[in-house]
Amino acid sequence: MLNVDPQPLSAGARQTLLRVARDSIEHGLQQGQALAVHACDFTPELQAIRASFVTLNRKGLLRGCIGHLEAAIPLVEDVAENAFAAAFRDPRFPPLSLSERADLEIHISVLTPPEPLAFCSEADLLLKIRPGIDGLILQDGQAKGTFLPSVWDSLPKSEDFLRHL
Repeated sequence: MLNVDPQPLSAGARQTLLRVARDSIEHGLQQGQALAVHACDFTPELQAIRASFVTLNRKGLLRGCIGHLEAAIPLVEDVAENAFAAAFRDPRFPPLSLSERADLEIHISVLTPPEPLAFCSEADLLLKIRPGIDGLILQDGQAKGTFLPSVWDSLPKSEDFLRHL
């Protein structure tokens, strides 16, 4: 189970991350690679080792979503890498084109570390997940599926959330 961090970033930090994500995508369109950012140039809040996902939507439809479930690098660097990857490396979509950038919506999720959730049946799991709060990572051998907490917006019923995952 994973959650969006209950201690949200400051408004300034959120705006900075959105700018970095947009700049990384623009850099990708121009240079073919993610924008290189240096955490030391940013506030301590953005230098923290945190995991993020960047989701891109265009005209209300998913256009890319890439991220990390476990924190490994400073948040601002993670967002720059994930924004580029969501735009150009999501295997479900072709690389973003110049014509698509104008109406691109960028959403950033900063995650808490994943926590195991013990359950004994599907019914038990349905009772334990909290709609609108919890994300979920399900793994069976090498197969793994992940839904971020934001997926509840489109799948508000626990049964649908779990079934689609």
